Amino acid sequence: MIQADLTVILPEIVLALFALLALVAAVYTGKDKLGPTLVWVTAALMLLLGLWIGTAPAGTQEAFGGMFINDGFARFAKVVILLSAALVLVMSQEYMSRRGILRFEYPVLVALGVVGMLVMVSAGDLMTLYMGLELQSLALYVVAALRRDSVKSTEAGLKYFVLGALSSGLLLYGASLVYGYAGTTLFSGIIQTAQHGEVSIGLLFGLVFLISGLAFKVSAVPFHMWTPDVYEGSPTPVTVFFATAPKMAAMGMLARLLFDAFGNAIPDWSQVIAVLSLLSMFVGSVAAIGQRDIKRLMAYSSITHMGFALMGLASGTVFGVQSMLIYMAIYVTMNIGTFAFILMMEKDGKPVTDINALNMYSKREPGKALAMLVLMFSMAGVPPMLGFFGKFYVLRAAYEGGLAWLAIAGVVASVIAAFYYLRIVYFMYFGKDGEELDTHRSPVLWLLLTASAVVMVAGIVNMFGVDGAAAAAAATLLN
Repeated sequence: MIQADLTVILPEIVLALFALLALVAAVYTGKDKLGPTLVWVTAALMLLLGLWIGTAPAGTQEAFGGMFINDGFARFAKVVILLSAALVLVMSQEYMSRRGILRFEYPVLVALGVVGMLVMVSAGDLMTLYMGLELQSLALYVVAALRRDSVKSTEAGLKYFVLGALSSGLLLYGASLVYGYAGTTLFSGIIQTAQHGEVSIGLLFGLVFLISGLAFKVSAVPFHMWTPDVYEGSPTPVTVFFATAPKMAAMGMLARLLFDAFGNAIPDWSQVIAVLSLLSMFVGSVAAIGQRDIKRLMAYSSITHMGFALMGLASGTVFGVQSMLIYMAIYVTMNIGTFAFILMMEKDGKPVTDINALNMYSKREPGKALAMLVLMFSMAGVPPMLGFFGKFYVLRAAYEGGLAWLAIAGVVASVIAAFYYLRIVYFMYFGKDGEELDTHRSPVLWLLLTASAVVMVAGIVNMFGVDGAAAAAAATLLN
C-alpha cells in the first residue's frame, strides 16, 4: 500500500530529494561557486519532470487515503508549473550572476517552492493543501528578500511575509470551521455533507475564509495589497517567478477546492468568485494607468489577469474550468516573454524599470520592439493575438454560465487595461528621443522573448493542442 502511494507522488519525491542533496552538495563544495551550475541542473530536472508528468498515462490515482490526487487536471497544472519554473531559472542565471546575487540557495528555494506547488494542485485534503501552500510560501518569502544589500528587496520580503501570515491565518480558520461542520478534512468527505445543494451556514463561512486565504495567493482584490511592492522590490528574475508558476498553482488549488470539496454548492461560491473577479479586473486596470515603473505596472496587470481567470471559475462549469486553464497557460507564456524584455532593459549595466526609457526604442532595437509590441497587443486582448482568444474563452464561459453582467464588465475592463499596454507601444514607436538603453545581446533572453511573441501569433492556428489538453483536464475535475 505504501509503495503504491509513493509511486503516485514519485515526481514530488524526486524534486524534493534533489533539493536536499543540492543543499548538502553546495555547503560542502564551496557554496556560491555551485550557483550557476545548480541553476542549469535544476532547470533541466524540472523540464524532465514536466515531460514525465505530461506523458504519463491518463487516469486518476489517489495516495494516502485520498489526501493526494493525481489526475488529468493536476498533470496539466504541474506541466505548466514545471516548465515555467525551469524557464525562469534559465532566464535568471546571467542577470543574477552579473550582479553577484546568484547564491546556491536560489535554485534550491525555487525547487522547494515548486514541490509545494505540485502538492497544492494535487491536494485532496485540507491538511495536504495547507502543507503544500506553506512550503511554497516560505520559499517565496526568502527569495523575495534575496538581494540582501537592497532596502527595497528586504522590504518586499517582509511585507510578503507579514501579509502572507495573515492569509494563512484566514485559511486555517476557514479550514477549522469546515472541519467542525463537515467532520472531515478530506474533500471527498466535505462534498458529501453538501448533498442536494443544502449547505450549512457554518460550512459557507468556512468556505469564505478559505477563498479569502487563497485569493491572497492569486493577488485578487481586495487581497492584492502586497503585489505592487513585492513585484517592484524583488530582484527582477524573482518577480518573473512570482508572476508565473505560483499563480498557476494557486488557481489550480482554488479550482480543486471549489469543485472537489464544494462542488454541490456552486450557486453559493459562484457569487463570491464573481465579485472577486469583478473587483480584480477593474482595480487592476484603473490602478495601472498611473504607473511609470514597468514592474509595478506588471503587478497591476497580473491582478487584472487573475480577475479574468477567476471569471472562468465563477461560471461553475466544465467549460469554465477549461477556459481558466487555457487563460493561465497563455498568461504564463506572455509573462515569460515580457519579463525577458524587462530583464534586457539596462543603462550602463544597471537595470532600468522606468517606461519612459523606452522612448523611440524601435529605432535602436526594431526586433525586440516588434516582439514586445506583439506581447503587449496579446496582453491587451487585441485580435488576432492569442491573448484575445484567452479572453474570449473566459468571457464565453461567463456568458454561458449565466453571468452575462460579468462578461460585459470584463469587456469594459479589457478596454481600460488596453490603455497602459498600448502606451508602452506608443513610447517605443512614437515617443520623444531620450536616453538610449544598452544594447543587450543575451541569447537566452532573446530566444525567450522571440519564442513567446511567435507563440502569440502562431498559436491562433490550433493553440498547440493546449485547448484539447485543458478540456480533458477540466473533464477529470468535474467528473
